[in-house]
Amino acid sequence: MRLYRSFLKRAIDVTASGAALLVLSVPLAAVTAWLHFANKGAGAFFFQERPGKDGKIFKVVKFKTMTDERDSAGKLLPDAQRLTKVGKLVRSTSIDELPQLWNVFKGDMSLIGPRPLLVKYLPLYSPEQARRHEVRPGITGWAQCHGRNAISWSKKFELDVWYVDNVSFITDCKVILTTIQKVLKRDGISAEGQATTQPFNGHN
Repeated sequence: MRLYRSFLKRAIDVTASGAALLVLSVPLAAVTAWLHFANKGAGAFFFQERPGKDGKIFKVVKFKTMTDERDSAGKLLPDAQRLTKVGKLVRSTSIDELPQLWNVFKGDMSLIGPRPLLVKYLPLYSPEQARRHEVRPGITGWAQCHGRNAISWSKKFELDVWYVDNVSFITDCKVILTTIQKVLKRDGISAEGQATTQPFNGHN
């Protein structure tokens, strides 16, 4: 387990993400063009600072699934109103996560690990919850296999910390297989009544 965690996991990340970027280059280019027009000039990619391993900040890249439409006061409309039909399809099939293969290749992320969340959440974590940053964040993870956005934040963090303590090749294989099943079923995409999930406020 120690050898896997310290060396083999990263070697698999580099090899798998590099190969995937090459194989998927044409489909990714097609989705990029599709979203460029669907998002009404808002662009096809979404960049945002997220905390990685040991809380180090990096810029995560995803396909952009929403427009930048605003109300009369200049504030962004609610997520549900800005989520396009194309964006909903891209999100429900988890295609929006694929550009993060570049983050994995660079070393910001891993294929498997706790999802990288917003920087503003950092001071809200309990010491136990903050342990999720002891490993690289992942494109998918143990929490995504057990409810994704449809479970509470406290349960999500509990699952993240469980993963930190149980990183292994077998665990990662289970995550990959379960993630494929979840994606095919489009299970746990959003919290009940939400386009995505409720913001974390330190309690939920």
